[in-house]
Amino acid sequence: MGTVAVSQVKLGDKIAQDVLTPLGSVLFHKGKVITPREYEILQAFLVPTVVIDSPAEKKDADDAVQDKSQEPAKDASVKSGLNEQYDLTVVLLKKVFNQMMSGMALPILELRNQLEMLLAYSHEYKMMTFLPQNVPTEEYLFHKSVMSSLSCYMLAQWNNLPRKDWMQSALAGLLHDIGNAKIDPSILNKPTKLTPAEVEDMKRHTVLGYQLLKNVAGINEGVKLAALQHHERYDASGYPLGVSSEKIHPYAKFVAISDIFNAMIMKRAYRKATSPYLVLEQLLQDSFGKLDPAYVRTFIEKATQFNNGTIVRLNDDRIGEIVFSDRNHPTRPWVSVSGTIVNLVNERQFYIEEVMSKTQS
Repeated sequence: MGTVAVSQVKLGDKIAQDVLTPLGSVLFHKGKVITPREYEILQAFLVPTVVIDSPAEKKDADDAVQDKSQEPAKDASVKSGLNEQYDLTVVLLKKVFNQMMSGMALPILELRNQLEMLLAYSHEYKMMTFLPQNVPTEEYLFHKSVMSSLSCYMLAQWNNLPRKDWMQSALAGLLHDIGNAKIDPSILNKPTKLTPAEVEDMKRHTVLGYQLLKNVAGINEGVKLAALQHHERYDASGYPLGVSSEKIHPYAKFVAISDIFNAMIMKRAYRKATSPYLVLEQLLQDSFGKLDPAYVRTFIEKATQFNNGTIVRLNDDRIGEIVFSDRNHPTRPWVSVSGTIVNLVNERQFYIEEVMSKTQS
């Protein structure tokens, strides 16, 4: 490998080390092949030099790719480990809700064992592109809870909670809506907007959830409080008790963020799914008084960190590829559309409507 001036870079050269912007953000990751678009971006950011593979290294890499291409193609219908365990967790949670409706005890050991199997694949989970498809109305709650479990597990790590809190945070995400097992299904699955009386009835799920969990062994107090407090808000405007930030457990703050995000990115009978990028912008607005601002900031930074190369559809239906994410504006990356760079920070009339390269369950 060798360091060369950008003016000497040739089309087809492969980058051997991450290329950084002057502010320290990653512009291109190691392994990126230079095309006219990449060359244009390097010049736009005034990058002076890059490290590229030597011809011999390029040949070895090309040979390895060619060898790999000779391998038998994997069956596209085979589920990934993450998708398989995700589906099994949804099925189990659905069974648990039915048991709780009948007055049975919570099978916490069975839930925990299945959750451990799911979390073993958490490194594959990318919340901006993971989205279950064609979810029936009556199963929406279970999918949202399992995705929230994954999100809370990541939030516990991203915010440097001790390892002992990681599984408990995931359990908080999984069980935060368990009180809905005691809510009338006709209200729970109503395809239209709830009446004020129905809204008040729905709000009871927080207290009901806490009551269902308060005597369960194997979960800590934070998991129980997450069921009670996940609709409480930073400025004390939430429910059921209207407590302010210092009295809200960290797990409940994680769940509040995860619950809003996963609810809005899923399609409902009465509304379309919302772009995950627009949801993150909504979370950012809600962090001023409603949600914990430090946790929201971390959530947004981490959720958008791995998306260079993602294919997206803009709100004017143009299809492009994310080529750069500004860490000061992580919800508004640069998108390359047919070789033209659309800087969503400057062109505010455009935003990402849909992430096209989705991991489907």
